Amino acid sequence: MLHFVSCVPYVCAPFRKRLPNPAGMDPKKQEILEQSLKLFMRLGIKSLTMDDVATQLRMSKKTLYEHFTDKNDLVEQAVAAVCGFHRETINAICERGLNAIDENEEITKFIVGQIGSMHPSVQFDLQKYHPKAWEIMEQREQEDVYTCVSSNLRKGIAEGLYREDLDVEVITRLYIARIDSTWDGRVFPSDRFNLSDVLWKHFEYHIRGIASKKGVACLEKKAKKERA
Repeated sequence: MLHFVSCVPYVCAPFRKRLPNPAGMDPKKQEILEQSLKLFMRLGIKSLTMDDVATQLRMSKKTLYEHFTDKNDLVEQAVAAVCGFHRETINAICERGLNAIDENEEITKFIVGQIGSMHPSVQFDLQKYHPKAWEIMEQREQEDVYTCVSSNLRKGIAEGLYREDLDVEVITRLYIARIDSTWDGRVFPSDRFNLSDVLWKHFEYHIRGIASKKGVACLEKKAKKERA
């Protein structure tokens, strides 16, 4: 679901568990990636130099450069690592055996949970100053969002919670287009809209648009329970 679903909250995650360790990545390098991501999300990307990163992480520049050739390399590898973290997290949610609506809700919770500590410049910094990192993230997350949404739609149809007449391909692409707009400050200015609220409104709008009578009843039952 979770371009920046798409992608912004993913990259903003304040990590509560370790990133995946692909192909036996050196533990020191993994730790640098995790701590650098926290810095980027708290302070922004453009504002931090490699000197700043080394100082904040209390390590020598020599140690930092032993693992990353320059800041672009650090940002690109950090983005690739966090994309893996997101994929792992979403897959874990989908393996819990929830019904389609509950699954969609849990994924939305994951997204909303990532945006609290996001520095407002992150998306702009990536797009303007680290285009390769942005391209990596956009491609991987878009692929994952497409897979996640289309799979959830098929699951909901099979469970009778979503309407049988849904065009999965069209609805998936519409979903991605709509969710991307939630991150557009021209559409939802941050001084007027709370992003978490917008994401939950989008969740309800999406489910109500695709749900069968059974699905609507399920959604309303959940809403009633939450209000109680």
